Amino acid sequence: MKEIDINWSEEIRKFIEAKSREYRKKKALEEINAMLSNLSGAEKGTAEKYVREDRDSN
Repeated sequence: MKEIDINWSEEIRKFIEAKSREYRKKKALEEINAMLSNLSGAEKGTAEKYVREDRDSN
């Protein structure tokens, strides 16, 4: 390692920070998915109805 001109402590710090960010993102997505799984879905045609109402209001 001494023969290679690399700041190893900096490289290790960057690696640990990247892994930490990756872990936090994964946990956040898991929490969001858990919240979304508890929501009921919209009835079929709801989006179409809202788009039509918006277009007709102008």
